[in-house]
Amino acid sequence: MRHAAIAGVLAALCLATAPAFAHVVEVTTSIGLHEASDPDQLQGAVKSAVETVLDEAIAFVPTAITVTSARVVGERVYIGLLIVDAAGEEALRDLSDGERDEPENNRSS
Repeated sequence: MRHAAIAGVLAALCLATAPAFAHVVEVTTSIGLHEASDPDQLQGAVKSAVETVLDEAIAFVPTAITVTSARVVGERVYIGLLIVDAAGEEALRDLSDGERDEPENNRSS
């Protein structure tokens, strides 16, 4: 009986508390190397690739988009993008603050 009461209380707590959903997505997209022949053409190609990712792969409204990497492989330029919403920005801030609060000797390298 006691276990049932504890389980009931835990279930009520879980149902009463709504989880916060943060969207943090890292996506890789690419453009043809021929599209990167001059700065204006490169900017337009990257902008178009980012817009395609947002239209076709992301189902939330982003508040920040960051280029995390760019590499040339063969005839393509691969671009890493970090896309987050407001809650995702907050979650990343909390994670980075937690790393700063950790003593140096406790950090894993």
